[in-house]
Amino acid sequence: PTLDVAVAALVGAGGLTGFVRRQLTLPAPLLDMRLFRNRGFSGAVLADLLTILGLAGLVFFLSQFFQLVQGRSPLEAGLAELPAAIGSVTAGLLAGRFARRFSVRSVVAGGLAAIGLALAVLTAIGQTTGYPVLGASLLVVGIGAGLAFTVTADVILSSVPKEQAGSASAVSETAYELGAALGIAVLGSIVTGVYRDFTTPAGIPSDVAAAAHDSLGGAVEASSALAPDRAGALVSVAQEAFVDGLRIAAGVGAAVLLATAVAAWFLLRDQKLADGAVEH
Repeated sequence: PTLDVAVAALVGAGGLTGFVRRQLTLPAPLLDMRLFRNRGFSGAVLADLLTILGLAGLVFFLSQFFQLVQGRSPLEAGLAELPAAIGSVTAGLLAGRFARRFSVRSVVAGGLAAIGLALAVLTAIGQTTGYPVLGASLLVVGIGAGLAFTVTADVILSSVPKEQAGSASAVSETAYELGAALGIAVLGSIVTGVYRDFTTPAGIPSDVAAAAHDSLGGAVEASSALAPDRAGALVSVAQEAFVDGLRIAAGVGAAVLLATAVAAWFLLRDQKLADGAVEH
């Protein structure tokens, strides 16, 4: 598996290098790589990509935590994550004012740091963690994301000539999509890797154990065929392993976001909002 990963990485790096070189030689490139020479543009795109990377996988698994660990219904789990949406919308409406009063880099770096600190709090999450802690963390995540994403969207478009606004917007959207894919892949691999390493309680049939090690949902479903005491033991260790993986993934996400906040502080130095941008 390690060799396969290394080969895939080399092939991917080679393909990316070939793509960049070709785009630089075309008179009408699909993607004008010269856009990345602008420090503000590159910093904003990097901030978007790494922010989504740090958030995507964790939020995906947090939904499972609410339902499969804390026993909430799908509706309750959705409502439990609502503070993130409320914080994001509210902060997005105020982001322009904050960026003009303070600075672009202060708002972006501050938003990213807030997300990182909220994720750091989740490294202490447990099966019985109360909702006030989780809800407050999600609210801070939403506020940070609303501030950062709103301002970086303006920076990306205002950093390039008007005739290249379409290309810049496409790069921004690609950064979101790539960051989400990488976040689910990387953080998801961490959660899954830690989860599958749990020790199966004694007396559990091999087929049930195999299903349980595939996913937490598989463990809950497979346990329904067992006696109550054995089912409870299996689900308990599976939940504990899942939470362990979630804590580690939260730590990785926090490190990524805090490092991105530092990078944004330097890359977005002297960056200004466009006239009339993100005003509400």
